[in-house]
Amino acid sequence: MTPPDARPPAPESEPLSFEQALERLETIVEELESGELSLEQSLARYEEGVRLSQRLTQTLDDAEKRIERLVEDEGRPPTTRPLEPEPKPNERRQPVEDELPF
Repeated sequence: MTPPDARPPAPESEPLSFEQALERLETIVEELESGELSLEQSLARYEEGVRLSQRLTQTLDDAEKRIERLVEDEGRPPTTRPLEPEPKPNERRQPVEDELPF
């Protein structure tokens, strides 16, 4: 196993792919859980992990906005519409006539 402090954080100039960022975040979690890092190393890893988590969340949110759903209107061929975000528990969305439930 590589010593916890042997692998420095990825430089900001080399953007990681989604998969690489997720893998790095998993590595950070393992390093933090090992308890082998100093306080300063733990803080640095934690801060890097928070930045990666925010970036991954934003990437997933952007991907969700690009997803389309299939809509069938009576008498017309099926078409697609952008997926609308799910309403929050305290918000109620008015159903569209003849809308499929998915």
